[in-house]
Amino acid sequence: MAAKFANIDDYIATFPDDVQTVLEEVRQAIRRGVPDASETISYQMPTITVDGKSVVHFAGWRHHIGLYPLPRTDEALEKELAPYDTGKGTAKFPLGEPIRYDLIERVAELLVEQRIDNNS
Repeated sequence: MAAKFANIDDYIATFPDDVQTVLEEVRQAIRRGVPDASETISYQMPTITVDGKSVVHFAGWRHHIGLYPLPRTDEALEKELAPYDTGKGTAKFPLGEPIRYDLIERVAELLVEQRIDNNS
């Protein structure tokens, strides 16, 4: 049975120190892109919400950090995401490589913009 987490801090605390640092940086990058967001656990993953609705999830895995879902993108952003895009609405950022926190921030911003546009 999967572990149940009360909050994102509890989730992050289950990882080795080096991965905790990366997960916290991912969290902060998303929060920079979505400054008015709230946090919760959904599907046993850290989830950033706006107005009670999920915007983006992130998760730590053995070899990568996953970011879900991916927004509709323009050609330039699609090209930047290509090395990380698995084709299933997921970006995988390998833990053995520098993490593109700037790209994660931009993805989060775009997800919020698209959610707002869809609700207008």
